[in-house]
Formats: sequence, C-alpha cells, structure tokens
Amino acid sequence: MESKIDDLLERAVGVGASDIHLKVGSAPIVRIDGELRRLDGIEPLRPSDTQAYAEAIFTPKAADDFKAVGTADFAYGKHELGRFRVSAFRQRGSVSMVLRRVVPGSKSIAELGLPRIVEKIAAAESGLVLVTGRSGSGKTTTISSILDWINSNRGAAILTVEDPIEVLHPDKRSVVVQREVGVDTPNMAEAIRGAMRHDTDVIMISELSDPETTRVAIDAAETGHLVISSMRTTDPAETVSRVVSMFPESQKAVIRSQLAAQLQAIISQVLIETSDSGVTLACEILTNNERSQEWIMGGEEASFLVEVIKESGFHGMQTFDQALLKHIVDRTVEIDSALSHARNSHEMKAKAQAAGISV
Repeated sequence: MESKIDDLLERAVGVGASDIHLKVGSAPIVRIDGELRRLDGIEPLRPSDTQAYAEAIFTPKAADDFKAVGTADFAYGKHELGRFRVSAFRQRGSVSMVLRRVVPGSKSIAELGLPRIVEKIAAAESGLVLVTGRSGSGKTTTISSILDWINSNRGAAILTVEDPIEVLHPDKRSVVVQREVGVDTPNMAEAIRGAMRHDTDVIMISELSDPETTRVAIDAAETGHLVISSMRTTDPAETVSRVVSMFPESQKAVIRSQLAAQLQAIISQVLIETSDSGVTLACEILTNNERSQEWIMGGEEASFLVEVIKESGFHGMQTFDQALLKHIVDRTVEIDSALSHARNSHEMKAKAQAAGISV
C-alpha cells in the first residue's frame, strides 16, 4: 500500500477514533464513540501491509518479544499524532495490531466517582498503594487520577516505571519523570532501585506481576517512598494472598509483616453499567488500621477481612456491596446490574427495599 502508518493514524485521529484495528483481509477499522467502522477508500490489508506497519513502529524490545513469542505490547507516538498503546500479535500466520489512542491528561478523583478517602491516600508521604481489578476495570485511569492529584497538590518528585507508558503527565506542582521498560530501562526492578538512590518521593509502577518487582516495591515503601501500583486481583483479600504467594515459605512471614506495616490502601474496582448506558466505578477499599494489620499478619479467612472492611467506614473502608448499594440508592445503577456483582444479593435486595427501591 502507498499509505504509511503515520498517514493512517493521522486520518484515524482526524475522525476522532479511540482505537484502530489492523488485520489482513480487512480495511482498517476504527472505533468512534464506541462503534466500530471501516475507514472508507482503503483496500483490504495484505500480509505485507501489516508486516510493514508493525516493523515501522516496533521498539527493539517489541521486535524481540514478537520474534520470540508472537506478541508484543508497546507504545508508539509522535508529537503531531499523539501517543498510542499498541498490541501486536499473529493471527492465521499474519501480523495484526490494535492501537489505542492515549489522551494526555487525567480525570480527577471526583470526576471518576472515587470516594474522598482516595485523596487522603494520595496525600500519604510513604507506603504502598495498590489498585486492583480485572483487565479493563479502569486501574490505569484510577492510578492516573491519583498521580494527577499528587502532581497538582504537592511539590513532589514523581517517577513512573511503565510497560508501556499509557498516560502522559506534564509537570504541575510536582516534577514527573516517566520511564518505559525496554526503552529507558531494561526492567522495572532496576528502575525502582535507581529511584531509591535518587531524590524521588513517589514511585508509580504499572504492575506488580513478579517477585523481584514486588520485593523492590515493598523495599521502596519501607525506605520512605510512596509506591503506587496495580495488580490483576479482584479484591483486597486476594491481593494480599497473591503478594504473599509470590515468595517461598521461608519468606512469607516477613512479607506479611512488611505488608502490615507499609500497606496504605488497596483499592479494588469493577466497572458497572449505569442507568443511562454509561459506566461507573464500584470500589472495595481497604485502609491500614489495627484490625486490617492483624488480618494480614494472621492470614485468616477472606470472609473475616470483608467483615473488617464492612465495619470500618470511619477509616474510609467500604465493601463492594456497600458501594453498589449506594449506586442503587442514588439511582445511578439499576438493581439488576448491581446484583450481578454483589457478594450477598439477598442482603442487598433487603437493604434496597428498605431504602424504597423496588426489587
């Protein structure tokens, strides 16, 4: 094809696309206002087209990953086009890519509908903050809003270590340095160790997915940094269990002790469809108090921690069911949508009825 990938991206940006799908046998497909559409006037892509598109934007690490395992996730950007998160993969022997447009800036904590306690969490001088949820639950957006609050309200030195960089943070009151794995640093752990030797206050790590990164992140929190990261876990209990399970039996007690001391908060979230066909967040929040520390140290049943969270509203905690019930009472979410995410649907129905909601 005559068109280069930059020309294609420029056209996609011009029509307001949020995502661009490139696959052999189809003209480029873009998502505009939630709907997929084919770009007019472009012939179906051939294997050589998608291969050339990928090779034109691969980072060295992405090229190595793609050659080794047939997939690669990375970022691509130019000043005149903006930045894109790219997922490249093989399909039926040919190259396919999905590019998601990264819009500079972040929504505020209030705009996302996060509880006010999140601002208090963001104001912490040190400790570990984990934002968790399944893929597509908005973890990146929540972390971005927390960083933006710090950037806007504190004079801090912020370092992000990401794979890839997904949101751009211009300096406000803080100074923000963003490093990308495979481009600016060989791995996350090395970048975090470097940050601990420099004048850094806040460290954001895109994900804790391996023991080395997790160990260094906890060490950074222990040495006085505020460390913010994500995990693909569904709730606080699973999150603590996943962290502890990364380490051998001989180290588990030490890890539990460190977590009990350093954990500022776990914000677990899901996206729920709203009454007007949009989406909103429902969050389960664990903060650090004596009862949560005892649970972390003792490793009791997950149900016990749910009760601790349920009874600790004074400390800013809330369960998923409490968050869902508030959405129901505020009539932002239909009860049927909320019930599909509830732990105790019978209790939620009873409380909704007591609040005057027809069940």
